[in-house]
Amino acid sequence: MNKKRSSLFTLIFLLIAIGVALFLVNESNKSIARSERDSRLIVAQYRETPYQKIFPFKMRLWEEKREQMILLEKTFLEIDLTEMKSRLYQDGKKVRELPILARGNISNWGGSPVGLYTVLNKYMAAYSNSTEVYMPFAIHYYGKYFLHGVPYYPSGETIYSRFSGGCLRYLDEDAKKIFDFVEEEMPILVIDNYRDDFEYPEKKELEPVKLSAESFLVADIQSGDVLIEKNSWKRIPIASITKLMTAIVVSENIGLNRGVIIKNEMLDVYGSNPGIEEGEVYQMIELLYPLLTRSSNQSAEALTGFLGREKTINLMNEKARSLMMNQTSFADPSGLDSRNISSPQDLFYLARYIHNNFPAIFSITKGKILPQVETMRFDLDELGNRNIFIYDSTFVGGKTGFTNASGQTALFVFNFKNGTEKRDIAIILLRSKNVKNDTQAIYKWLLENYFNNG
Repeated sequence: MNKKRSSLFTLIFLLIAIGVALFLVNESNKSIARSERDSRLIVAQYRETPYQKIFPFKMRLWEEKREQMILLEKTFLEIDLTEMKSRLYQDGKKVRELPILARGNISNWGGSPVGLYTVLNKYMAAYSNSTEVYMPFAIHYYGKYFLHGVPYYPSGETIYSRFSGGCLRYLDEDAKKIFDFVEEEMPILVIDNYRDDFEYPEKKELEPVKLSAESFLVADIQSGDVLIEKNSWKRIPIASITKLMTAIVVSENIGLNRGVIIKNEMLDVYGSNPGIEEGEVYQMIELLYPLLTRSSNQSAEALTGFLGREKTINLMNEKARSLMMNQTSFADPSGLDSRNISSPQDLFYLARYIHNNFPAIFSITKGKILPQVETMRFDLDELGNRNIFIYDSTFVGGKTGFTNASGQTALFVFNFKNGTEKRDIAIILLRSKNVKNDTQAIYKWLLENYFNNG
């Protein structure tokens, strides 16, 4: 009897040992497969491309980032602002889909930011000082932005509207489901504006355009198609293109009607002072005009006055990472520091983000006075606008820059036409000897090969 029992225990032990061994082999194979997938994704993202190759690649857009996270079996929350739905993923598998009631109004400055963020904090009810309302089941994920249920005043009166102030609004029961699902530091992927299905004709015999720029990229904002490029992966100082990111971070973290007191150290930087006086209080939105038209370094420093200089720069670097600008780093808010480095590929994502989510910033670069500006103590004619193409009707917006380390730099977006088809094209130039001539040469090349602007 003892022998039979001993044999039975031995058999059970062997079966358990075999099961454990098979499990470990399976997990090892999964790990190897994930590692191989990771390597392929990294190689695809950062591969170098030859000089002025036509159609070397399509820029990766947000829907591809979602597919990557699913492939890597991530647990995350996806917010799809195109379809106005939120999707909860557990280990790469969708477990729930919930509707979004309201998002920010892009046309009225208060758009909802897209990008890859994380859960910062959770509150059963958060209070907004700016709107004086409570937000139930609130999840803070970036800047002044939350996911939350239907907001209500201290009196208990609820608020329903077509748009929010930039936060993302849900029915209370749906907000609670998300609240219960997420944990601090869980990824939140906010996406919109899918790659459209426009197809460019394949042209194998195109003459390369002759430019002075060391590195450049010309790409379609809507489709991500790269039409022509040179060294577009290369990291180079970007000079005052930096100020576009400064404007984004300030806009997304501070109410633009807030005031900042000008201090002497804000004015003690290289460049002429565009009429900003020590001791004066300026609205944040007011200071965006000398920042983005005249390219005022004093304005850049002043705009850091509310959050603090170091915190503002840290937020700029965090924002870059959230926008897939992984080759970008910032060391100051103006671009004077040669450690402000990026690549044309990364700057495409910056151009696309402003175009799709904060077009008001491009409007300011053209010198347009926005309805949200309550006071304007700067004479824009006296300030001058260094963005050179502001009188071109096809110019959507952009920014130039220059330092000795960077040479001339530019990030521009132009609207092109082919009959009734409209395409917005980003032109990004780094270490150029003549930004104006290079841009005009690219513009002419595009008209000769793809568009007629008729």
